[in-house]
Amino acid sequence: MANPNAKGVKRLINACFFSVAGFKATWTHEEAFRQEVILFILTTPLALWLGQSTIEKLLLIGSMVLVMIVELLNSAVEAVVDRVGFEHHELSGRAKDIGSAAVMMSLAWAVVTWALILL
Repeated sequence: MANPNAKGVKRLINACFFSVAGFKATWTHEEAFRQEVILFILTTPLALWLGQSTIEKLLLIGSMVLVMIVELLNSAVEAVVDRVGFEHHELSGRAKDIGSAAVMMSLAWAVVTWALILL
């Protein structure tokens, strides 16, 4: 739990610890995130090698970073929905479906980015 009295540098340090905890939790509990991190590790050297300019390299790498960011947000939504309850509810299903659609769109964006730059 965040310390509401923390200010300045102490608040930033606390935020870093919470962020690391979030990465660890996502790595532990979300197979899709692990797969996307592996994909990022594999594609980053390719982006650095195949990108002709700094902008192309940033777009190639950034598209993969975007996928991981969206997956983190999707995982957060899923965790909150599961916290509320596992019984089927239309709004819970909708929230999870929307999060999944966001991940799919980010993956499609990455594919389009890579295709247009490399082809």
